[in-house]
Amino acid sequence: MGAPIAADLSCPLDIIVVRKLGAPGRSELGVGAIAEHGVRVLNDDLIRYLRVKDDHLTAVEDQERVELGRRVERYRRGRPEVDLKGRVAIVVDDGLATGYTARAAVLAARARRAGEIVLAIPVGAEDTVTALEGLADRVVVLTVPKDFRAVGFWYQNFTQTSDKEVLAALESARRRYDSFFD
Repeated sequence: MGAPIAADLSCPLDIIVVRKLGAPGRSELGVGAIAEHGVRVLNDDLIRYLRVKDDHLTAVEDQERVELGRRVERYRRGRPEVDLKGRVAIVVDDGLATGYTARAAVLAARARRAGEIVLAIPVGAEDTVTALEGLADRVVVLTVPKDFRAVGFWYQNFTQTSDKEVLAALESARRRYDSFFD
């Protein structure tokens, strides 16, 4: 989702790798998220409600940190992160349900010392959008439906983006951005 935005704004495209921490027996239900730069955010209320044990959180986080590292290595291919220090970072997410992966991404951009963070999303749950307005410098959301349900409900095609597609988008953006400075 970030590739067309970067192309339209003629700016570099980079990734912030984030991984959801799933609930026991319901991995799609995020009780938190992790991101690069040691970022970890937890939904303490949901963890208490579901009675998630510390050993489950530790095991899931260890597993997701391995996957996070794999993706960082694969997607960056040894290239450095785009320097965000003092710059505007547009963090793009496919939508906000609980918002914990977006929270982690925003905090990772802060860790990279972005000057301003704009969270751009096509759809989000009203309470989550409101909560993230206090974390990002600006939240741009296309629609906040009263009957939100789930992010995937608002897409015709909500299949996961493959590593191959991510790599192609990053490489295309790098070539396009580098050509501006040749």
